[in-house]
Amino acid sequence: MMMQNLLSRFGTSVGRGLAGICFAALMVVRINAAQPNFLVLFADDHCFEVLRSQGDAGVETPHLDRLASRGTTFTHAYNMGSWAPAVCVASRTMLMTGRSLWPAKTVHATLEREREAGRLWPQLLAAAGYRTYMSGKWHLPVDAARTFQRTDHIRPGMPKDTPAGYSRPLEGHPDPWNPTDPKFGGYWTGGRHWTEVTADDTVGFLREAGEGPEPFFIYCAFNAPHDPRQAPRDYLDRYPAENMRVPLNFLPTYPHAVAMGAAADLRDERLAPFPRSRAAIQTQRREYYALITHLDAQIGRILAALDRSGRADNTWIVFTADHGLAVGQHGLMGKQNMYDHSLRVPFIVVGPGVEAGRRRSTPIHLQDVMPTTLELAGVARPDHVFFRSVLPLLRDPSHPGFYPILYGAYLDRQRAVVYENHKLILYPAGRVARLFDLQTDPHEMNDLSGDPRHGALLRRLYRRLVDRQRELGDSLDLAAVYGDSGPGTAR
Repeated sequence: MMMQNLLSRFGTSVGRGLAGICFAALMVVRINAAQPNFLVLFADDHCFEVLRSQGDAGVETPHLDRLASRGTTFTHAYNMGSWAPAVCVASRTMLMTGRSLWPAKTVHATLEREREAGRLWPQLLAAAGYRTYMSGKWHLPVDAARTFQRTDHIRPGMPKDTPAGYSRPLEGHPDPWNPTDPKFGGYWTGGRHWTEVTADDTVGFLREAGEGPEPFFIYCAFNAPHDPRQAPRDYLDRYPAENMRVPLNFLPTYPHAVAMGAAADLRDERLAPFPRSRAAIQTQRREYYALITHLDAQIGRILAALDRSGRADNTWIVFTADHGLAVGQHGLMGKQNMYDHSLRVPFIVVGPGVEAGRRRSTPIHLQDVMPTTLELAGVARPDHVFFRSVLPLLRDPSHPGFYPILYGAYLDRQRAVVYENHKLILYPAGRVARLFDLQTDPHEMNDLSGDPRHGALLRRLYRRLVDRQRELGDSLDLAAVYGDSGPGTAR
C-alpha cells in the first residue's frame, strides 16, 4: 500500500525510483506501531527569552511554561543566519533540507528538485510510514501540498501589512495603527485570526489522527509573533504600554546599522521611528507580548486536543521558532543581526523518557529537530543532513554536544563566531569588530574589541571563524578586510 501511495504522489517514473529506494530502506527500518508521533509547534520571530519559563516575568505563557515543566529546554538553540533579509526563508530551508546555511542557499533555488527526489523532511518521514500534515506559514519555493500528504491554510511569509503600521508611534502624534481593528487586514484577513485558524486546523487533524493506526508528523507553523503584531483586544489589554519594560540594552540608534545592512531602508527596521524612543519601544513590545500570549493560548488548545486524541503518551512535542527578534534591543527592531536576541530561539522537547523540568545550556541548532525526528522514527540520517539529533544530549547529561564553535552570517555584511563563552561579530563593510563576553555580559552591552588586553582573544576567535567559514562553504574573504591575522584591536 505504501508503494502505491508513493507512485500516486510522485508520478510514475519518479515514484518507481523512490519506491525502490524506500523499499530497500524499509527492509532495514521496518515500520511498526511503536514509532512515535511528532507534533512540531513552530513560531516566527519568537525571541528565546520571551517566555515566563525562561525568566521573563513580564510575559504570560502558561501553556508553554507547562510544556517546559514536562520536558527539557535547550536554552541555547541558535539559527545560523541568512543569505537574504527574509531570515525565515534561510532558516526554513535549512529546516526542511537539513543542510547548513550556504548549501541550503544553493538548493533553495532548485528546491523542487529536492521535493522530486523525496529528500525534504516530511517526505523522509512519509517514506517511513508517517501521515504528514501541515498548517500555517510555509514561505518556500515549492508546493507544500505536494510536500505533505495533507495541508490546510498554507500562509505566505507574513500577513499583509499596511503603511499605517510603520514608523509608529510618533511622539506628539496620534497613532494611525490599531492592532485590534480588522480594517487593517493582516492576521484578521478572512474573518478569524490566523493563529486561531492554524490551531483550528491542527486540532481538527488531531481529532482524525486519533482514529487511525499510522504515526503522524504535524508541522504546525504559526506566523505569530511576526508583524503586523495584531492580537485580540483582551490580550492587548493585559500589557499596558506604560508598564512594559524597556530592554537593558536599549539604544536610540545602533552605531553600525549601515555597515551591518540594517539601516533605515530595511523593512523590519522601519517599524519604529528613528531615533528609537523608549515610549515607541514600549508600544512595540506591548504588541509583541500580546501576540505571544495569544499564541500560547492557541498552543494550549492544541495540547488539549492531543490529550483527547489518545495519542499523547507516544507523541514527541517540540516547540521552537525560525529565529529571534530585537524589538528595541541595541536600537534594532528586526532579526538581521548577530546578537543573541535574534539568533537564539526557544527549544522545548517533551516526549517519552525526556527528563521533566530540565534545562540544558549545551548549544544546538534549531534545525536539529529534523534529524531528531528521523532518529526517533528509525530513519537513517541522510549524508547531506548537516544538523544532528539531540537525543544523545537528552540521554546523557554529560554529553558535550556537537557544536563547540557556533557560526553566524548575514549576507556579506555580518559574520560571527561563538566560542568558549565569547562572541566575535564582524561588519566587513565598515571594518568593524565587536567582542563580547557572554558569560559576564549576556545582553552584549560591553564591547571589548577596543581593549588591548583582549587582542589575543580577538585574533583567536577570528581564526576560528575563518576555519569555520572554510568548513561550511562560506566564500566571503574576510582577510581582504582584516588581514590574515584578524582585526587585533579595534580599527
